[in-house]
Amino acid sequence: MDTLKEKILKIVQNSISGTDFLLIETNIRGDQRKRIIEVFVDSAKNISADDLAGLSRNINEVLSEDEEIGNYRLDVSTPGVDRPLKFIEQYPKNINRNFELEYYFGDEVRKLRAKLIAVNGNELIFNDDKNEFLINHNQIIKAKVLISFS
Repeated sequence: MDTLKEKILKIVQNSISGTDFLLIETNIRGDQRKRIIEVFVDSAKNISADDLAGLSRNINEVLSEDEEIGNYRLDVSTPGVDRPLKFIEQYPKNINRNFELEYYFGDEVRKLRAKLIAVNGNELIFNDDKNEFLINHNQIIKAKVLISFS
């Protein structure tokens, strides 16, 4: 099963290669009778339903040619707002949004609720209305965008 998962992951990665998509996660469940393949992608820009449909068609075209994969359902989507950001490329489109962060400050783990002000390389600048915080992306343990309805 591991070689099959590796094969599916390679197909997904090859389908995304050369695009603006960033592979966040791939989940594979089930067996040959009914396999579920979930692909979560993001991008530095906003992703439309048409973008996801096109990517889904591209992945599906290659998957369907491989008999070893068997019957499957392919779900291609974005991670959704409830999932933490993983890659620095996900941050620029979230400038001026509020975040809930957990990050390393030396040997200490700190929490912060603040607005993302800027992204400079791997450095993220947050402001909590009192102070600015410069946090390197590799210090972040968990970063979630907070949804605002105002």
